[in-house]
Amino acid sequence: MQRSSATDSPHAAAPSGAGAEEPFTLFSQWFGEAEAAELNDPNAMALATTDADGLPDVRMVLLKGFDSRGFVFYTNTRSAKGTELADAMRAAGVLHWKSLRRQVRFRGPVEPATDAEADAYFASRARDSRIGAWASLQSRPLADRSELEAAVARASARFGSGEVPRPPHWAGYRIVPVSLEFWTERPFRLHDRLVFTRERPDGPWGRGHLYP
Repeated sequence: MQRSSATDSPHAAAPSGAGAEEPFTLFSQWFGEAEAAELNDPNAMALATTDADGLPDVRMVLLKGFDSRGFVFYTNTRSAKGTELADAMRAAGVLHWKSLRRQVRFRGPVEPATDAEADAYFASRARDSRIGAWASLQSRPLADRSELEAAVARASARFGSGEVPRPPHWAGYRIVPVSLEFWTERPFRLHDRLVFTRERPDGPWGRGHLYP
C-alpha cells in the first residue's frame, strides 16, 4: 500500500525528546499527546511473547497503566499469552500512533502486578466485562458461539445482582523495560530513533540514536 509523503505531515517535525535523560517522562508526554490526538484506543499495544519452542506470538492488548516501574496490562493467566509469560517472563510491546507519526517500543522481563493493582483495575471494568472474564476459557477451542453465550448466562446467574470479584486466573503483568525506543516519522524515511537502554531492570539508563 502506497502512502503520502511525510513531507506533507504536520507532525514530521515533532520533537524527538532531545533533552530527556530517562524514558518514562518522555513516554508520559507522548502518551498524553496521543490521548488528545488518537480517535480510538491510544493505549492499544501490540504484545509479543514466545512459546516453548521460541516461536514468536503477537496480539493487541490494552496498556492499562505505566510509571517508572514499567508498563502494565491484564489478561487471563490460562490464555496463550498467560502460559507463554509464565514460561519465559519476558515480553515486548509497541504502541503506534498514526495521527502523530510516532511509535514507542520496549522490551524486558515481566513481573506480576500486585493483587491490589489487579483488584482495583478489575473493579473498574464494566460489569458485563467482569462476567465475561469468568465465562471465557480464553484461547481454548470453542465449538460455537452458543457455548460461550451459555457460559456467560451461567456466570451471570452465579453472581446475580451481587459483586463480581476478580477471578483467580485473571491477573496483571508489568513489562520492566531494559530498552525503549521512541520513533518519529521524518521526510523521505529518514526517521528519528531515540533509544534508551540499561543492562538490568534497576540499572541506570543510557541513551543514543539509531540509523533509520
